[in-house]
Amino acid sequence: MSIGEMLEQSAVLTLLGMCVVFSFLIILIGCMNALRAFVHAKGWDKEEKAESPVAPVASSAPAVDTNAIVAAIATALHEKEIQ
Repeated sequence: MSIGEMLEQSAVLTLLGMCVVFSFLIILIGCMNALRAFVHAKGWDKEEKAESPVAPVASSAPAVDTNAIVAAIATALHEKEIQ
């Protein structure tokens, strides 16, 4: 088998492999679109808002002062730069 015949055979196999891959991708896209249409037709893509009959309970955790946290971090960084 000459180099030319081997290159020709490799080109044919490459094209065949690429065709198989792209065919599979096209089939996969078609299946995903069909699934999307099915889910939309069944109404499964809508979120239902469940209304709770009980009012939400306030959290017992204390409010966090974010300014104090930022100040503490800034102070720590400043002290680290000094040392």
